Amino acid sequence: MARGSKKYHQGIYTPKNPNKYIGSGSIHMRSSWEYTFAHFCDHDANVLEWSSEPIRIPYRHPLTGKNTTYVPDFLIRYKNNKNTIITELIEIKPMAQSVLREGMNANQRATVAVNMAKWTAAKHWCKKNRIAFRVVTEEELYRK
Repeated sequence: MARGSKKYHQGIYTPKNPNKYIGSGSIHMRSSWEYTFAHFCDHDANVLEWSSEPIRIPYRHPLTGKNTTYVPDFLIRYKNNKNTIITELIEIKPMAQSVLREGMNANQRATVAVNMAKWTAAKHWCKKNRIAFRVVTEEELYRK
């Protein structure tokens, strides 16, 4: 996905191709990056269907030990370059919240640890449901 000239912001997304959207009610985007991804799903001809925050996945919070739920950002079905239909659960997240790096403070490390626990649960859920899971960061979202 290339960076467009238009800047997107969080808020309600109104699809231009509502027949592709699976869901009901308003589509809430919690970041400009989610808005950008929704716009991509809505307009890319290879995306057959998409939904926003479609499922809840249980997981154990690594810092509190409590059971809670994770709500991934998107579920999409698309045709790849070999014309194979792929279904993926997608999380949009900054690289800074996705990978442990040297020099991170305790809060930053905790954020990454919680995200890793969510994503481990998502990978198990996806494996059980025979779909893929992917975290999309700014590096992939705004690839030139």
